Amino acid sequence: MEAVITSIVDAGDVRIVEMRAAGGAPLPPYEAGAHVDVTLGNGITRQYSLCCAAPCADSYRIAVKRDPRSRGGSEWFHAQAVVGGTLTIGAPRNAFALQPSAGTYLLFGGGIGITPVLSMAYALQRAGLPFQLAYFARSAEDLAFAGELATGPLAGSVTLVCGLTPEGNAERIAAIMAAAPVAGASVYTCGPPPFMDAVLALGAARFGANAVHRESFSAPAASTGEQPFILRLLRAGRDIEVAAGCTALASLQEAGIDVDCSCEVGVCGTCRTAVIDGIPEHLDTVLSDAEKAANNCFMPCVSRSRTPVLCLDL
Repeated sequence: MEAVITSIVDAGDVRIVEMRAAGGAPLPPYEAGAHVDVTLGNGITRQYSLCCAAPCADSYRIAVKRDPRSRGGSEWFHAQAVVGGTLTIGAPRNAFALQPSAGTYLLFGGGIGITPVLSMAYALQRAGLPFQLAYFARSAEDLAFAGELATGPLAGSVTLVCGLTPEGNAERIAAIMAAAPVAGASVYTCGPPPFMDAVLALGAARFGANAVHRESFSAPAASTGEQPFILRLLRAGRDIEVAAGCTALASLQEAGIDVDCSCEVGVCGTCRTAVIDGIPEHLDTVLSDAEKAANNCFMPCVSRSRTPVLCLDL
């Protein structure tokens, strides 16, 4: 679907972009925590969390942080995106949906990780459910949505935390958790890996591991591995060798096998592929621990095989 950029607001290193469907067509509905694939003017496709105050049929809002190590996404948005420009967007997908809870929701956003939990806060407020949103940033200048959060409808349930050391952040996270009742509490977090690690560890210690949920915008560097293995494609009746130093996705593409993909770093889930036999080496940040233990799917963009042959439903 073609979308037109209708608004751009810069907040420090974050560019907040609103868009509408070209021609006024309705946009697909979505739930809090969802993200959308956006194909930029340079042909690159990236995923961005939708962070509207309320899902509606006529506009989407995303936020893009300037990244000096950009692989083309944030660089394009900050240098070339203009009001009136067009983008191609896919249907929203959600691997970070809110789960039912009998207690309170604790939302922790670090840096640009505010975007999915911001939409969750609005959704919880509309539903009349108890929640607290804590937004951590390096400085006040790095707080995207600062005015909206400080004076808008969420203000009474928001804590803004700026400029602390990692140890200071952990202390504030622990204090916020300590003030919440244990029974029925759910924790959701998105942000830099060290920040999320702190939330996950502290949340699991107080509320239990099953109460803590995360979404990553980045993953560890993709492992190309040192051990070659074979991808056995059940439906195609072919064996594809994955050499040392090459990803499974690249090997499939070189062999002419069409696999949907987007992020190519194990964070979006687009290339999720069913496993028939063999044991994957899971290196993504999409699958839950239970899904990884089941070993019935894997992400070929980053994951490999622990067995010499990995049979796929391809």
